[in-house]
Amino acid sequence: MTKTLLAEFTARQGAEDEVARLIREYALKVREEEGNLAFDVYTKTATPRAYWIFEAYRDEDAFQAHLNAPYGAPFNAALVPLIEEDASVLTFLDPLATHP
Repeated sequence: MTKTLLAEFTARQGAEDEVARLIREYALKVREEEGNLAFDVYTKTATPRAYWIFEAYRDEDAFQAHLNAPYGAPFNAALVPLIEEDASVLTFLDPLATHP
């Protein structure tokens, strides 16, 4: 079953350019992962410092491989001091069944 989630965080005032640079570089790496189906980065129109990242992975194994990728921990370590939250806020999503 596909593993789908929404990651959210808000760049601190003054850190917008660095956060944008980090997430652009990270997105390129994640999109190359064998099990990655989507890694789409958005900012909120009304609050451009607020990020929403839609992620989808082939299955739980692909998601675990993503979590264990060698570039993940350095990315998160660099990101945390630049965002308002303690870490990215993750919301896991399930598809709505189209048939009862």
